[in-house]
Amino acid sequence: MDFYDVAIIGGGIVGVATAKALTELAAGTRVIVVEKESQLAAHQTGHNSGVIHSGLYYRPGSLKARNCTEGREALYAFCQAEEIAHERCGKIVVATDEGQLEALDELEHRGHQNGLTGIKRLDASDLRQYEPRVSGIAGLHVPQTGIVDYTAVTYAFGAKVEAGGGAILTSAEVQSVERANSEFRLHTAAGQVEARFVVNCAGLYSDRVARMCGVDPKVQIVPFRGEYYKLGQQQRHMVKNLIYPVPDPKFPFLGVHFTRMPDGAIEAGPNAVLAFKREGYHLWDFSLRDMFDTLKYPGFLRLARRYWRVGLHEYRRSLSKTQMLRDLRELIPDLHADAIYRAGAGVRAQAVAADGSLVDDFCVHEAPGMVHVLNAPSPAATASLSIGAAIAETALKHFSL
Repeated sequence: MDFYDVAIIGGGIVGVATAKALTELAAGTRVIVVEKESQLAAHQTGHNSGVIHSGLYYRPGSLKARNCTEGREALYAFCQAEEIAHERCGKIVVATDEGQLEALDELEHRGHQNGLTGIKRLDASDLRQYEPRVSGIAGLHVPQTGIVDYTAVTYAFGAKVEAGGGAILTSAEVQSVERANSEFRLHTAAGQVEARFVVNCAGLYSDRVARMCGVDPKVQIVPFRGEYYKLGQQQRHMVKNLIYPVPDPKFPFLGVHFTRMPDGAIEAGPNAVLAFKREGYHLWDFSLRDMFDTLKYPGFLRLARRYWRVGLHEYRRSLSKTQMLRDLRELIPDLHADAIYRAGAGVRAQAVAADGSLVDDFCVHEAPGMVHVLNAPSPAATASLSIGAAIAETALKHFSL
C-alpha cells in the first residue's frame, strides 16, 4: 500500500493540471493521479473540439469567467514553451436574424467586462471578410480564441507531474473510499492507495465519487452526448477558422458550430441529447443503472418537463442528417449533404440541480480533507491551469509538509 499527501481521482485535464500544480507549488508533495482507464484524457478531455475559449460567454465575476481568462493565457504560454501545436486563430459569432441582435450586444458587453480586447463588431460584409461562405446580418470577431489538442496537453501535464516526483496510476477504478481518522484509503482495481487529502476530478462520475466519500453533492450528473460531423477534405476551404452562432442564453450549450482542428479537419456540431449511459458515445449505448439514476432524479424530471420541446429537436437532429444540415446551413447556406459525414461524439458531464436547473458555472465543493469538482464542462480544458492551481492551493492549506 502506498501513502500520499494528495490522491486525485480522475486523469482528465483538470485532475492532471491539479497534480502538476501541487508538485510545482510545494516540492516534495507526494501526489498521485488515480485514473480508471488505461490512459489519460479518455473521456471529456479527449472528446472535445479542441477550442481554446476566449471567455466571451461567461457571466462576469463567475468562476468560468475568471478561470477562463487566467487559464487561457497560461495555456497559450505552456503550449509555446512545450512546443505543443496550437494556434490563436480567432473566431466569429454570427447573428442570422434581427431577433439575435440583443443577445449579440450582450455578448459584446460581456466580452469587454471579461477583459477581452480587440473584439470587433461586424456587419454582413465584414463577416464575409473573415469567412466568405458565412451568411449573417451582424457578428463579432474575437481574436483570443484558439485551437489545440487537449490530449497532447494533458500528457504534457502528466510528464511534468512525474518529473516533479508525482505518480500516475491507470487502470485503477476507485471502487470504494474508506476514512480512518484524518486519512483516506482508496480501494482501486489496481490496489489500495492511502492519502491525507482527496481531490475528486472524476467528471462523469464525480457525483458518485462524492457519495462514495460520504459527501452529498447536492447535484447529479446527467450525461448529454454531443455528436459531430466533419466536412470532407474537398470542402475544408469553406471554413477558415471557427464559426459560432449566437447562443440561446437559457442553455449552457453553444449550439452547432464549425471548428477548424489543429490537423486541418473541420468539425461541425455538436447537438446535445440525453445519453443513455454515462459513457454513451454512440446512440444505442445503454446502461440500466445510469438510466435508472437519471430517470428517478427529480431534478432531471423537472428539467425534462421544462425543455422537452428543445430535447425533441435535439433528438431529431441526432437521428437526421437532413436536420443537422438544415441547422448548419443557417451559418453556411451553400453547404450540401455530400459535404458532411458523421464523425465522433463526446459526453458532457452536466450537473443538474434538484430544482431542474442546469448548473452553468463551475461547481467545486469543499469538505474536510476533500475537494470535489462537481461541474467542470467547457471551458474547463481552457481554464485547467487556473482551476488546477486553485484546487492545489486549497489542498495545501489543509496540511503542512
